[in-house]
Amino acid sequence: SLEFYAKKYGDIFTMITPAPAEKAVILSSPQALQEVLTKDNNEYEVPANKLLQSVFGEYSISCLEGDRHRRERKLLMPPFHGNRMRNYGDLICNITKEVASNLTVSKTFIARKLMQEITMQVILQTVFGLYDSPRLSQIRSMLTDFLELTASPLRASLLFFPWLQKDLGPWSPWGKYQRQQQKLNELLYTEIATRRSQLDPNRTDILTLMLLAQDEEGQGMTDQEIRDELMTLLLAGHETTATALAWAVYWVHKQPQVYQKLIEELTTLEIDAEPMTIFRLPYLTAVCQETLRIYPVVVMTFPRRTKQPVELQGYHLEADTTIRGSIYLTHQREDLYPEPKKFKPERFLEKKFSPYEYLPFGGGSRRCLGMALADFEMRLVLATLLSNFEMELAENQPVKPQRRGVTLGPKGGVKMLMKAKRILSQTKPPSVATV
Repeated sequence: SLEFYAKKYGDIFTMITPAPAEKAVILSSPQALQEVLTKDNNEYEVPANKLLQSVFGEYSISCLEGDRHRRERKLLMPPFHGNRMRNYGDLICNITKEVASNLTVSKTFIARKLMQEITMQVILQTVFGLYDSPRLSQIRSMLTDFLELTASPLRASLLFFPWLQKDLGPWSPWGKYQRQQQKLNELLYTEIATRRSQLDPNRTDILTLMLLAQDEEGQGMTDQEIRDELMTLLLAGHETTATALAWAVYWVHKQPQVYQKLIEELTTLEIDAEPMTIFRLPYLTAVCQETLRIYPVVVMTFPRRTKQPVELQGYHLEADTTIRGSIYLTHQREDLYPEPKKFKPERFLEKKFSPYEYLPFGGGSRRCLGMALADFEMRLVLATLLSNFEMELAENQPVKPQRRGVTLGPKGGVKMLMKAKRILSQTKPPSVATV
């Protein structure tokens, strides 16, 4: 329906959005997106997001507004600085090899499930820095159960429709959801308390960096703030990257010329190449960028609301008008991306797009804080899989997108066949001993 309305009405139109169900003005032109996403403090504000509050918590950076959001973002920026990603490179490559090596040759598997296993381990170890902790195993198990409660479109409706959110006991859907959340909370608060009491400034995991963070007045983050940010990272940082990777292996194996070109680039690498060398490969980068263009995992930006009457693209908008940028529609614009339905990584080698022409992680002050980690992880996982394993699509028919929780993933998860394992070298141990 988004594309139908865009064809009929152009770059700006009003519709009832499905999640949450509300009347909103939809934008898809880079000029309008830039104007709205960069004027958060003046003409536009970010309204409270009750949908995300019910998942992440009210102190999550995704749910804060104004000065509270600015303070939290500043506190959280050091753990996600691009330079810190180097600490996690070998860890990501080794987790990928270890998890994928459990697949059986000549047997089929679901790509999204493989990617979920990889990204779950990566996010747990980068966030907590634990390798064999009993509590980490409990958190991991609980997270998996928690995500399954909203995995299908039907179950995801629990989050989108408040009238379904009634606790009718432990066997009711919302009752089960709340009890799982409570168990997860207990584990997270215990971990936070333990780590506060044994704080080691030499550790480089994200939880330690959160516990050490202080604002200009010397105030650190409270336990509830940290808990809510942990939930945001563990859920958003795991599921979204897994979905993007499932799409990536689908597109690479769907188009033999893309696969061949990527394999040729990967074979130029030395055995056990440094992760940063892999990360900088131009065609690998273009493949990941095109994956996030053609079906962005999150299809809309965070909503904005007009604080006063404004003029936008020749239209007059009253105060309290909700505005949403359509990442999907922007990425499908023929004036930016000729033949937008075709998967063509070369377009990113031929042209540099502005942050409002290409915005898979959102834009403005609400751009995804974990973008550097997600980008780094996506390239390393894809390169490691293709370098060490030979796979192919198990089914020929095109894979369509389907809502999964608050993301847009491949319907069926992409069924693949493991053909062979390439033994290139001994796996190096993780080089992040302090993580």
